[in-house]
Amino acid sequence: MRILGIDPGSRITGFGVVQVLRNGRVEYIASGCVRVPKAELAGRLKTVYDGVAEIIRTYQPTVLAIEKVFMAKNADSALKLGQARGAAILAGANHMLDVAEYTALQIKRAAVGKGHAGKQQVQHMVKALLGLSAAPQADAADALACAICHAHHAVGRLSQAAALTRRRSGRRGMRLPL
Repeated sequence: MRILGIDPGSRITGFGVVQVLRNGRVEYIASGCVRVPKAELAGRLKTVYDGVAEIIRTYQPTVLAIEKVFMAKNADSALKLGQARGAAILAGANHMLDVAEYTALQIKRAAVGKGHAGKQQVQHMVKALLGLSAAPQADAADALACAICHAHHAVGRLSQAAALTRRRSGRRGMRLPL
């Protein structure tokens, strides 16, 4: 499974692409930022959409994981963030990707081990978890943490489903159709 993590922003949208290997390990593929120029709202949203669409075409992810909107002190900032997030989700949907959403607490807990970690802690742990030679830029690190969060959730769900199947087949035995 190849996961595109997105840290949406109205000025900088971070992205991170990871691959989940058969053994459950997470491997780094790419990361970076879509930088949005100062322009009218429609132009900024188009830049986010086009940037995410190009990343999808380049790296061919199978799922898009994105941070949910948080309640900001400034309603205008939260609205702009939500619009940038919507542009990124639409790019994923138009490329037929499944979209998974996680709160900032879930993402930080998966990457760092605690939900209220700072940006530097996220950067440090992403670097360590993915075996990178240097810490990624903050927005890219947040996006990689989002992808890592989805990888942990997806592998956990697959493991639970396999265990449930094993338990059920063990209880009832295998029945062959006649």
